Amino acid sequence: MSKFDQAKMLMRVKKVQKELQKQIITVEEGDGAVRVEITGEQKIKRVHIDPDFVDLDDIGQLERWVEDAVKAAIAESQKVAQEKLAPMMGMLGDFGL
Repeated sequence: MSKFDQAKMLMRVKKVQKELQKQIITVEEGDGAVRVEITGEQKIKRVHIDPDFVDLDDIGQLERWVEDAVKAAIAESQKVAQEKLAPMMGMLGDFGL
């Protein structure tokens, strides 16, 4: 791969990375009790808990919803990133990325 092709590929990767930074994925658990927003870079932007669903006698349920929402958000974010970067991954291995 020529240096020009490498530079072009790196520019494409950086463009995709910027897109992933801006992309927000939202996941809900507990019928909307917990909502997690995460970027395509797996950075959590916001966790929202609807107070109408909070049962102080069953905090364990709320904790499970938060945990499940975070896990699902990370998995979805990883899937989105993989789909966007997959076409370039083979070529990136040629120069150690």
